[in-house]
Amino acid sequence: MNIYFNPAINDALDFMENTSQNLFITGKAGTGKSTLLTYFRRHTKKKAVVLAPTGVAAINVQGQTIHSFFKFKHSVTLGSIRRLKESKTKKSIYKQLDMLIIDEISMVRADLLDCVDKFLRMNGKNPTLPFGGVQMIFIGDLYQLPPVVTSQEKEIFQTQYKSPYFFSAQFFNEYEMTFIELDKIFRQQDDRFIHFLNAIRNETMTAADMHLLNQRVRPDFKAEEYVCLTPKNSTADEINAAQLAALKGKPFVTEARIEGTFGKEYYPTRQTLKFKVGARIMMVNNDSEGSWVNGTMGKILGVEKGDVGNVILVRLEDGAEVEVRPYKWEINRFFLESDVIKTEVIGSFTQYPLTLAWALTIHKSQGKTFQKVMLDIGSGAFMSGQVYVALSRCTSLEGLILQKPIYPRHIWSDQEVVTFIGSLKPHAPTMQLSTEDKVALIKLSLEHQKAFEMTYLNAANEKSTGYVTPTSVGLLRYHNMPYTGMKGFCHTSQEDKVFRVDRIMAIKEC
Repeated sequence: MNIYFNPAINDALDFMENTSQNLFITGKAGTGKSTLLTYFRRHTKKKAVVLAPTGVAAINVQGQTIHSFFKFKHSVTLGSIRRLKESKTKKSIYKQLDMLIIDEISMVRADLLDCVDKFLRMNGKNPTLPFGGVQMIFIGDLYQLPPVVTSQEKEIFQTQYKSPYFFSAQFFNEYEMTFIELDKIFRQQDDRFIHFLNAIRNETMTAADMHLLNQRVRPDFKAEEYVCLTPKNSTADEINAAQLAALKGKPFVTEARIEGTFGKEYYPTRQTLKFKVGARIMMVNNDSEGSWVNGTMGKILGVEKGDVGNVILVRLEDGAEVEVRPYKWEINRFFLESDVIKTEVIGSFTQYPLTLAWALTIHKSQGKTFQKVMLDIGSGAFMSGQVYVALSRCTSLEGLILQKPIYPRHIWSDQEVVTFIGSLKPHAPTMQLSTEDKVALIKLSLEHQKAFEMTYLNAANEKSTGYVTPTSVGLLRYHNMPYTGMKGFCHTSQEDKVFRVDRIMAIKEC
C-alpha cells in the first residue's frame, strides 16, 4: 500500500495491512487521518469494519456507530453485555472480524470501549484476548474534543475510571499497542501559524506568542465572508437566526426525504432547511465532481427550476458559481456473506447539502477547513482542546479574527492525555535505532555543524519537538549514575541543554 505524497501515512498503511498488532494513529489537525482511512478501506484485503462514536461521524466514514454495530442500547453497561445465541445456519460477523477501526477515538468513552472489549471476548474469535483477538485500530487526536460525561454521570464515573478517555478503559491493564503520529500538516502552509497551533496544542505558548496572536483581536469586526466559531449551540443558532431574519425577501423552505432507518443522531443537516437569497451557507458533503468539499463556504444566489425539482444557485468562496441539487446520505450496515464482510444500505436522508453558516459551534467545525474564521470564545472554553480545535480550522493567521483576547486560562490540555501520549512508544524508523546508531547520527551533525529536528521525551513523559544544534555527545553522569547524553543548543528555548540519548524519540535532518 502506497500513498506517494506522505511517507508517514504510507508507514501506517503498511503497518495496518501487514501486521496483526493494535495501533493508535494520531496527529495534529490537518495531517491526513481521514485520507489514510479512506485509502485503507478501498485497498485492504482484511475483513475490516469502520465505526465511529456519533451518527454524523459514522456517515462521514461510511461506517456504523459503535452502538448500532454491537446492538448496544444507549445506556449500555458491562453488566448488560450478553453472549449471543449460536446459529447453526448463520455465522457471526463478530467471529469473522480481522480488524476493527474506530475513528474519532478522542470522543469514545472508556466505559463504552470496555463494553466493546467484553462483547468481543464473549462473541468473537478468542475469549482469552482483548477484543476477542481482533486487531484494533484507533484513529484520532486526543488534543481535540474529549468524550462527554454528563454532570449526572460524573460522580459515579470517577469512582470507576481515572479519566473518560479510551485509554483509561480497564482492558488497558493487559493491552499492547503501538502508535504512529502523522506530522505533515496539509491544512496550513503558514509556518508561523503552524508554530502557534503546535504551541497551543502542547501548552507552550510564550508571552510573545500570546501578544502576537492577540493582535488579531477586532471586537467590532463585521465581515460576511468569515465564519464565526463559538463554543455553544445556542449562540450559533441565535447568530444564524438573526442574520437570516435581517435579509430581505421570502424564505425558501425544503424538507428532507427520509427512508428506512435513519435516526436523528445521523442527520448531516437540518430536516427542515430555511434560507433566503444572500444567506451565508456551508456545504456539508463532498461534491462528486470536485466543485466543493465538506466545509466549503458560499452564498445563496437564488433558486431555479431544474429538470427534477429545484436547483439552488450558490457562489462558493473561490468565486465559482455552482448548482446545488438534493444529495442522498446513506446509513450502512455491515453483514457477513460467504465469509466476506459486506455493507448494505438500511436508510437514507435526502436534502440539499448545505447549512446556514454565519456561525457554527466549535464541535461541528471539527474536521473542516476554513480560509476565514472569526472566533468568539464567549465566556471561555468549557472543554479541553476547544481553542485548539477552533484555531486549527483556519488555514492562516491572516485569515483569523478574534472577537476577544485569548488568555492562557482559555488554553488547557487534559493532563491524563499528556501523560498517556508521552508514555507511548512510536512506530518510527528512529525508534528502531540503537543508542549507538543515534550517537552516530548526532556525531554526523557535529561534524557538519548542523542542527537537526528532534522529538524528545522528558522525565515527566512529556513529548516535545524542536531544533537542536549538538555541541557534544558521550558518557555523562547524573548523581554519579552514568548515561549516554548529548549537550546542545535548543533553538526553541534559546538555551544550552543536556539530553538523554535513550529518550530521543526521533531525529530528522534539517
